[in-house]
Amino acid sequence: MKEKLSPAHFNQPMVKNAPVVLTFCADFRRFSKWCEQRKAVPGYDNLMSFMNASMDTLLVAQTFCTLAEEVGLGICYLGTTTYNPQMIIDTLQLPELVFPLTTITVGYPDGIPAQVDRLPLEAAVHDEKYHDYTPEEIDKLYAYKESLPENKQFIEDNKKETLAQVFTDVRYTKKDNEFMSENLLKVLRQQGFF
Repeated sequence: MKEKLSPAHFNQPMVKNAPVVLTFCADFRRFSKWCEQRKAVPGYDNLMSFMNASMDTLLVAQTFCTLAEEVGLGICYLGTTTYNPQMIIDTLQLPELVFPLTTITVGYPDGIPAQVDRLPLEAAVHDEKYHDYTPEEIDKLYAYKESLPENKQFIEDNKKETLAQVFTDVRYTKKDNEFMSENLLKVLRQQGFF
């Protein structure tokens, strides 16, 4: 199955190499069938139901990851699940009202990898209301990330002037995001959520 799922995840080596690959899916099919079997009319073929199922699914995925790491397992979230949902739907034979949201590879790590650079807490926590960022605050929040040698190398390798340009021009382009958004909406419709 990992071999079949690999193309949906751009053939990232961890998909084939990890002992376990888990796909977490938003699922309103089971509940809808239960409603129908109990003479109730389900109304879960809409955006709100998809959002609720998505939040529940991601909470379960994160709880799984926390527990897995607690017992010494290594995990890796794959952001590619929603890039190619139709391939995953076809491979896993997911019926209507079931949608893949995230994939997590699991195994015992060979070592403890370095922590990925993260923004400081004040970049994400707001007190009472949203605090919009001044240019000076943006500079301060991203200073460490931009100073890392591997990120400077990333800029050079991609022939860009700034790290932000690597993200906008190379990794997550507007064109790609729009294409994947259209595809995501199309597949959500096919799966009965719209």
